[in-house]
Amino acid sequence: MAGKHLVYTYDNGWDYELYVKNSNTIDYRIHSGMVGNRWVKDQFVYISRIGENIYKITWAEPTGTNVCLTVNFDDNLLHGTIYFPRWVMCNPEKTICFQNNHIHEMETYRDIGPIYPIEIIDEFATITFVQECGINNENIICCAASELPENFPECLKQIQ
Repeated sequence: MAGKHLVYTYDNGWDYELYVKNSNTIDYRIHSGMVGNRWVKDQFVYISRIGENIYKITWAEPTGTNVCLTVNFDDNLLHGTIYFPRWVMCNPEKTICFQNNHIHEMETYRDIGPIYPIEIIDEFATITFVQECGINNENIICCAASELPENFPECLKQIQ
């Protein structure tokens, strides 16, 4: 799983990108949806292999958001459950940034809340792009989605 870079689209239309940097760290970028243009590097995660080419990735963000992804590479299918605290649902624009430069701010928003009621987004997604990039590659996710070429991710296929 480490070194995989994937792009996927949830059934609700939200586009996400994930790079499994190593066995316990991911970088990710959100292309569209409620928090589109948010991006994060070095998010600590738990990764478990639950079957042949099937993995579970879970993490807790400084925002108070929790995420659980099940990735099935054989079927190009992903299932994601995102647990958004109420403050994110009410003010998603506060999270649209390069989170690494705003961790203290995210923690402050989380602590002020409100946390409840938590909004659960439970969706399937289609994996539309996968590539092997090796581990700890800082160049895979290194800018906001708004800074990418218009033909992303098709332009990645030219790099392979």
